[in-house]
Amino acid sequence: MSRLVETGRSALRSALERVGRGWGRVQERRPLSHDLLESDDAYLVVFDAPGVRGEDVDVTFLDRTVEVNLERFRDFYDGHELVFPGRGVSLSGSVDLPRDADVTPEGANATLTRNGTLHVEIPKRGGSSDVDVVEEDD
Repeated sequence: MSRLVETGRSALRSALERVGRGWGRVQERRPLSHDLLESDDAYLVVFDAPGVRGEDVDVTFLDRTVEVNLERFRDFYDGHELVFPGRGVSLSGSVDLPRDADVTPEGANATLTRNGTLHVEIPKRGGSSDVDVVEEDD
């Protein structure tokens, strides 16, 4: 009977792992959620960016499009084994600013907040460039 129980647990664990990896791939194919806001001086794009560090974020601004690529890593926990790997690790998204947006990459900034959002602010007035990412202090 013990062998039957162990075989069942092994089959369940294997199925959960396959389902989890599949769900992670779905997350990686889905664009990051975001909000686009506008003030008199700038546009602000707020992306969901859970579980990433500043050095794992790539933000590019080109032709009124903000592109974000995130790489996040799974932490290892002593005494625990990963059963359901359901979180995607390579996430991306992009936002097109309005056609009439007159913006400039000079002075653009990106801030990774402690609550897991990435704020990308682009001043109004024309161009294209990479955007530096800073991480909020604790």
